[in-house]
Amino acid sequence: MFMAIIYDIEQRSSKINQQIKSSSQLHSRSIPSSISRLAPLEAILFDVDGTLCDSDPMHYYAFREMLLEIGYNNSVPITEEDFIEKVAGKNSEDIANTLFPDWDREKAMKFIDDKEARFRKLASKQLEAIDGLYKLRKWTEDRGLKRAAVTNAPRPNAELMISILGLSDFFQHMVIGSECERAKPFPDPYLKALNLLNASPEHSLVFDDSASGIKAGVAAGMPVVGVMTRNPEKSLKDAGASLLIKDYNDPKLWKALEDLEKAEATLKKADV
Repeated sequence: MFMAIIYDIEQRSSKINQQIKSSSQLHSRSIPSSISRLAPLEAILFDVDGTLCDSDPMHYYAFREMLLEIGYNNSVPITEEDFIEKVAGKNSEDIANTLFPDWDREKAMKFIDDKEARFRKLASKQLEAIDGLYKLRKWTEDRGLKRAAVTNAPRPNAELMISILGLSDFFQHMVIGSECERAKPFPDPYLKALNLLNASPEHSLVFDDSASGIKAGVAAGMPVVGVMTRNPEKSLKDAGASLLIKDYNDPKLWKALEDLEKAEATLKKADV
């Protein structure tokens, strides 16, 4: 039974990747990068779900099956488009309010908590890093940059994913949206991360995969690299992404980082 679930997730993940590839071909022009103006770069802030790992297919599967179990929407399965619109990138409170506007809060949050537990079981077997993540990790560490994970995911989810990915020692801080006064799309989580790192928004960069997260990073005063894991390219552009990449091997990312390094070298020469 479990292998059948995993096969279903992999099939859906493959379908999602094909949709992203087609979208990228139709809309290949990205917003011009503003990353080089960050020189000298101090910090990099990463979202978790969909940014460090392709976890959304597992979230979608867990939601779809649990909603079917309670007869949600007359037992019509939610579509991937519904998931992107109502769930992806949002915090637990907002998801509960969107899916169950007529339920009392305790009942709705119990459902969300149970869903997260089911997700963690799937993630413990299937979670993988976005392509090129460890290359960017090395680049970040080699330059001694400050780094934090900033997410709307519940803390148990975030800690599990970061542990599975082998990044527990990489991040100096982890900021959880629900533990801030306001979660993404408000800037509070990213501003809290900057404060913890003692970094300035003028010299910090965000990586996020959702419109909600991109809006939060932009509102916090930072350029955001939109990771096109599965959310529509147009929604990431409209949210204000400075650069759109397929994954961390994307040549556009490394060209932008090369330009940043050149800008930093120019500043050093000017200081001599």
